[in-house]
Amino acid sequence: MKKYYLIVCLFFVSIQMILAQGITGEKVEFNVSQLPEVSIPADQQFYAVTVNSPYNVTTEDVIAQSKTDFQNELEAYDQKVIDSEAEYKTKLEQHETDITLAKEKFELESKEFSELTLLERLALTDQGKKPTLVLPNRPTYYKPAEPIYRDPDLNDYVIVDNIILASKIVINGLERGQNILNVQVEIDKVNFQDNAGQSFANQPTKIVVTLNGEENFKTDLFTEFEMISNYPTNNINKNREEKKYLEKVMRKINQLLNERYGYINQRKSMYLEVVKNRKNTYDELEKAHIYVLTNLKKIQEDPNSRMTISAMENMQKGIDIWNNVLTLVDYKDSKADYNAKIAQYVYFNLIKLHVALNRKVEAEQYLNDLQENLVNIKLSYDDEKTLERLEQEIYNN
Repeated sequence: MKKYYLIVCLFFVSIQMILAQGITGEKVEFNVSQLPEVSIPADQQFYAVTVNSPYNVTTEDVIAQSKTDFQNELEAYDQKVIDSEAEYKTKLEQHETDITLAKEKFELESKEFSELTLLERLALTDQGKKPTLVLPNRPTYYKPAEPIYRDPDLNDYVIVDNIILASKIVINGLERGQNILNVQVEIDKVNFQDNAGQSFANQPTKIVVTLNGEENFKTDLFTEFEMISNYPTNNINKNREEKKYLEKVMRKINQLLNERYGYINQRKSMYLEVVKNRKNTYDELEKAHIYVLTNLKKIQEDPNSRMTISAMENMQKGIDIWNNVLTLVDYKDSKADYNAKIAQYVYFNLIKLHVALNRKVEAEQYLNDLQENLVNIKLSYDDEKTLERLEQEIYNN
């Protein structure tokens, strides 16, 4: 009886331990500003953009050209009808010739057939080889449709000029105007190329950036041909494809310039875990959770704002508590207050937080520390998938 009582007591204690270390969490959304690679003093954060390209087409130009093309079609219509009638007359003459040839062929084959023996004729008939008169179909005349004017689909045209292209290059956090940061962009036309029945394209683009008159950045883009369609170039809408490719070039230009000089504001979210604090065992961890959670929500889009700076400083207090807790973990004792389960959730919080804050170096260090201790930490299937996703965010982005 005592043995059963002991087992029940141990089972009850184990359940209490599990309940005592129940991990909960909540999703928190916050702002993150990715600081630029090149820091420019606040009083010099001005930029200007100049674009040189072959594009100089307006909506009015496209419509005017469309009307001109329509007028040319109208003027050519009468001759087009005359040509089509002449072509039809030629087809009719050829048709009469083909009928004569078909009849002559039939007469010849019929004569040869009649000279065969009865058995030979029966055999050919069974094989479907008995001579038959097959006359060609009379050609049908289709009068060309009269031209009808339709407004051009502006989506199929590259309607931009250098001023518009320059206006589409925006460096977040900097003010357009003075050329303290001077961006010069040269964009060539899209070049199309066929290869193995597929369409390829490139659009050589050069970016040169000077800061206070000195060259600070220079690169060439889209010089290599890349596949844009599984069909050859004569089967694609080149205007539409050129427009799509130019948009791709502009996105890349903005991406590079903002990574180097801009302040990229992002709205992010993460699932922040916390251990249930029964009997005040985990006061420190609860305090860390409050520090991180509340200050994440205080981060402003402006990374230099007083509130953002204060929020980051106070959030660091929570991070420091997590780091200290990790030094207290006893991985061998599952009954310890700070055991492997606690370490797992703290590591996950630290990795997810630093990934979300674009601190890849720190996130990688915590990931390495966690992996060194995985021999003592049992991850669930979902935890393993979460860890794989975090690894991809750290190493692939």
